Amino acid sequence: MAAIHVVAIAGSLREQSTTRIALQRALEAAADAGASTELIDLREYDLPIFDADRDREEAGDAALLAARVREADAILLGSPMYHGSYSSPLKTALDYCGFDEFRDKTVGLLAVSGGSFPVTALEHMRSVCRALNAWVLPHEAAIANSHSAFEDGEFVDPDLEERVATLGRRAVQYATIEPEPASFESDQNVGAEGK
Repeated sequence: MAAIHVVAIAGSLREQSTTRIALQRALEAAADAGASTELIDLREYDLPIFDADRDREEAGDAALLAARVREADAILLGSPMYHGSYSSPLKTALDYCGFDEFRDKTVGLLAVSGGSFPVTALEHMRSVCRALNAWVLPHEAAIANSHSAFEDGEFVDPDLEERVATLGRRAVQYATIEPEPASFESDQNVGAEGK
């Protein structure tokens, strides 16, 4: 059997992104569990704001992004919390994907906040994944007060680091789950299918 392939999408464009650091730790844990891994750093992609009248192949690197996500057996989404939700770069990336990229895939969620727990960002990402018929892991990772959660690119709290690592391991563990039934939102979602 081929190795599980886990892809993480970092929804932060900051140079010193704590979201990216946390996703890299989750991917290390996934690799330790036997998976091949890939970090999709959205800083490296030309992704114009989504326009439903423009084909994905004509929208910068959107087709490349979708292809990389489509190849995954499990997907980790990570985002800083902005104004109570997830970031616009991640939203744009998700808008260029659709059922072909997410249907029946296992998805793990991670959100980071400079203040209180980023619960609403996690809820909003979960809603999008549900609409795309993905299976979202019950285990999620929330990092509050990110300015004090890391020091020199490392976790300060080993319990928090373990929670993030568990996300990576669970992505591998449940990558081949067969989710049933479809969510009630999915048949209402026209989204970016084929765009």
